[in-house]
Amino acid sequence: MRYHLDTIPVWDAVKLDGECFLCALRRKLELDEVERCLGASVMEPDARIRVNEQGFCKHHQAMLFATNNRLGHALMLHTHLDETRKQLDKRFASLRKAAAAYSASSLGDKLTGKSAAARKDMENAAAQLGQQVTTCVLCESIDENMQRYMHTFFHLYKTDGEFRHAIAASKGLCLPDAALLLQAAPKELPPKDVAPFTEMLLSLEEKSLARLDEDIAWFIKKYDYRFDDQPWKNSRDAVERTANKLRGWCIGQEPNPKEK
Repeated sequence: MRYHLDTIPVWDAVKLDGECFLCALRRKLELDEVERCLGASVMEPDARIRVNEQGFCKHHQAMLFATNNRLGHALMLHTHLDETRKQLDKRFASLRKAAAAYSASSLGDKLTGKSAAARKDMENAAAQLGQQVTTCVLCESIDENMQRYMHTFFHLYKTDGEFRHAIAASKGLCLPDAALLLQAAPKELPPKDVAPFTEMLLSLEEKSLARLDEDIAWFIKKYDYRFDDQPWKNSRDAVERTANKLRGWCIGQEPNPKEK
């Protein structure tokens, strides 16, 4: 049943015929998660507990802020701030203790190794503080869902000939997502299918990169007065498509046309 439910969004993303169907899936998940987070989730106890513990990364803070739901954002931030302050009491106490011990180290402490131990304690305490402020409930949720979609992709690839044909005729993926599929292939596919899958995917990437190379080269030429009367061909959005192919969707038109 889980595979059946997940095949629809995977198929829909492939049918978009974009530069990377996984980017399209990830972006749709992200937009849906942001909307949900400031909607019904504001009042859901389980969701609030997760937000209080993990908070949001700066990228998703910016997305939440851009929705203009200032009250919903404030409610999430307030309880997360309260939980953070409780945890920081222990973190700050550890840092103060370690810093004081290191500053008070004598020459003898340096010779016996106590000074190095105190410095290590401070480094560890600072690292724990850093870890606390790098978690994101939205990143975690999106990653979990993308792992599920990856499994669904390989399930379809193994069992659906039409899906295999659609992938082979696609524009491939962005390089980071191609790498993810190649890493997962030995775990998801029978050994005999790994080499053909790898060759298919690498060939798609090579063809796609060559196409983008032509497009962006022509885009640059169009800024030369000698080519002023020539058509733009398929190069008007070459900068966006090239950047997105190299590093994953980040600029330009949304990968899901219906999304704003």
